[in-house]
Amino acid sequence: MLVGVALLLLVAIALPGGRARAESYIEAPRVTAALQQGHAAEFGVGIRRNLLLAVALYCDAGTMGSPEGFFRVGRVLASAPRPLRNPALANAYLALAARLGHHEAIRLYDSRVASAIIGDECGLYGSSADGTRFDLDGYLAGQSSAKQRIALLIRNAARQYQIDPRLALAIAIAESNLDAAAVSPRNAQGVMQLIPATQERFGVTRPFDPEHNVRGALAYLRWLDKRFAGDWRLIAAAYNAGEGAVERYSGVPPFAETQQYVRRVLHFSGFATRERG
Repeated sequence: MLVGVALLLLVAIALPGGRARAESYIEAPRVTAALQQGHAAEFGVGIRRNLLLAVALYCDAGTMGSPEGFFRVGRVLASAPRPLRNPALANAYLALAARLGHHEAIRLYDSRVASAIIGDECGLYGSSADGTRFDLDGYLAGQSSAKQRIALLIRNAARQYQIDPRLALAIAIAESNLDAAAVSPRNAQGVMQLIPATQERFGVTRPFDPEHNVRGALAYLRWLDKRFAGDWRLIAAAYNAGEGAVERYSGVPPFAETQQYVRRVLHFSGFATRERG
């Protein structure tokens, strides 16, 4: 049985274009952001090392379409201390990454261990990670000087627009990890990932200028804040899926990406921690 699984993995890697797919895959800004945040949690860059949070963030990247995200889930689960360590589940995620074209996954796949069946582990890891406090200031201190300047710009502008800076920063981190040059496959642009329609709506003429982009995003957040009576869950959901979707479902829409996005934003902002206090 184990030999059969290993052969399937080798076939997946050897399929024409399999390796090329992995190497040519362009991560969307939200995916890249989740991978970068997972790296910070895994290796303690700016924040305390937290492998559970790292797995949750890598899972988010994977479920948004990233082979690298699933590969990193498998890598962490294969080597983490107990109780997080799970070789059988690690194999399952490595196999998934390989099927998606990640050519390094086979190197870590352990043919001596039977693969587990993947269920809703990513959702469980995410829910468990929510119980830990995210050190927003520490995380920002671990970023480049250019990103720290953008974070300061967001803090100052958020106060002017009467938006909690933690919410604004959490959205910027979830959207692009403070990358002013980010462009998504749907043509969302800049640090706060504004689509052209939102740029036009809030007068943003230079989307790759951090100040223009941030001020347009904060004007939008101020509008959402009034529309949804300051409810951070609904504000974050609307920023991701549109206010129409939030109103249509009378709450956070049942879209996996939106639900993950809301969870990430609230975790980064410290919202859940304040609720429990």
